[in-house]
Amino acid sequence: MAYLGAFRNLRALNVADCHKVTSSALWAMTGMTSLKELDLSRCLKVTDAGIRHVISISTLEKLCLSETGLTVNGIPLLSSLKNLSVLDLGGLPVTDEALYSLQVLTKLQYLDLWGSKVSNNGVAVLQKFSKLSSLNIAWTNITELPNLSSLECLNMSNCTINTILEGDGGKAPLTKLILSGATFINEAEALLYCETSFLSFLDVSNSSLQRFCFLPLMKALKHLDLSSSAMRDDLVENVACIGADLRYLNLSNTKVSSAGVEILAGHVPNLEILSLSCTPVDDVAVFSISKLPSVKVVDLSNTNVRGFIHQVGAEPDSVLSLEALESLKHLEKLKMEQTRVRDAALKPLSSFQELRDLSLRSTFLTDVSLHYLSSLPNLINLSFRDAVLTNCGLISFNPSATLKLLDLRGCWLLTRDAILSFCRNYPQIEARHELAHIIPKDKFGSSRPSPSRLTSRTLQVNQKQGNIFISSYFEDQRLKYSREELLALQYSSLYLVSPLDRGITTSQEELN
Repeated sequence: MAYLGAFRNLRALNVADCHKVTSSALWAMTGMTSLKELDLSRCLKVTDAGIRHVISISTLEKLCLSETGLTVNGIPLLSSLKNLSVLDLGGLPVTDEALYSLQVLTKLQYLDLWGSKVSNNGVAVLQKFSKLSSLNIAWTNITELPNLSSLECLNMSNCTINTILEGDGGKAPLTKLILSGATFINEAEALLYCETSFLSFLDVSNSSLQRFCFLPLMKALKHLDLSSSAMRDDLVENVACIGADLRYLNLSNTKVSSAGVEILAGHVPNLEILSLSCTPVDDVAVFSISKLPSVKVVDLSNTNVRGFIHQVGAEPDSVLSLEALESLKHLEKLKMEQTRVRDAALKPLSSFQELRDLSLRSTFLTDVSLHYLSSLPNLINLSFRDAVLTNCGLISFNPSATLKLLDLRGCWLLTRDAILSFCRNYPQIEARHELAHIIPKDKFGSSRPSPSRLTSRTLQVNQKQGNIFISSYFEDQRLKYSREELLALQYSSLYLVSPLDRGITTSQEELN
């Protein structure tokens, strides 16, 4: 970093994640008079010795030191940086005593102490920071946070919580509260002292909450994450009564069923993003979703949706549930991975004019489904994974001119030659598959992309053909079968299970 001497007028410097930065290299920064922002996050070789060079820069207003080699002895050195308004000490061994030493930093507005050793006793010193508006104390042993009247954003994820912001003075005007993974000692009193009239962002995903009785008081919520929580149908009314301004609602991995989604319909008119992945909802929920006029993103992955619904007086499997979503004029992204949807059920998707991102992953789907998707005029990203897609089906696929990404991982019947042939016809499309990852040259300019831009699974051998880059990995999975076995598979029930269940080891499954 000796070159820094030539940049004395720098105002901001970010070398986060640079393992080559050492404490001795920071001497070049000594005496810089214009630097206001410095990010050394995850520079593991920066220790207390390096901080002695940093504290000579009295103009610093923003300093990020999370996950560096700084010790409890080096933290008090920061007290000389009186102009700091942002200080990130995440992942460092900040003790009560070390925090006391920083109380002279009266201009602090943002303080990150996640994973620190600060206790209930030491946290009281935070009241000295009269301008503090954002605080992160996730992964700490703090159970009782005193009242901080200026606080707007609080993160206490993965903490055991007794009370928050209890104390004298005006209530903190919280707008963002993150309590993901938190354990509540007393659910009824935990949020009793919080001012909720301004709260627009609440994340209580994976927490121990059981009743959600506090939700009706949060009328200003726009973002609500209840994923992996105890939310269920009989509690959904607590969400519906505050749904007027909701824009984002995550109910994934909860016990909310189609009945609960029906309760929401009509109460969340401005909802734009809805996640129901890993819930027991079925096609009845699709009809309820069609009544949400502002929805742009819907995630129905890992649900019981099959694309058909039985109605009294109609033939079995004659009513296509996805037709109901045609009324959603703003729908841009739809995820239906690992559902029970088959080819015929996807036919309505061909008329979804605004759809830009579609994710499908199922061994029930074939060439027919890909043919339906050819008519989507604005599709940009298409994931069509684990399908029984043939070379003929891929080559005959006529994508829209807007398509930029085609993910075909798990489509084990495809050959490398078929994938290359498709990409020669559509050189603007990035194609992903176990046999070849093909990236348009203009995506990275004239230079070859580094392996880090691809995947750690890629082989070292890369080939250049025309204006595409080809990165090959994994052998053709069909080599594991004889010709007779492959022919037999045409009528085998193996089509109805995942590649892993078929005994085909696909390590790319980790890259979902």
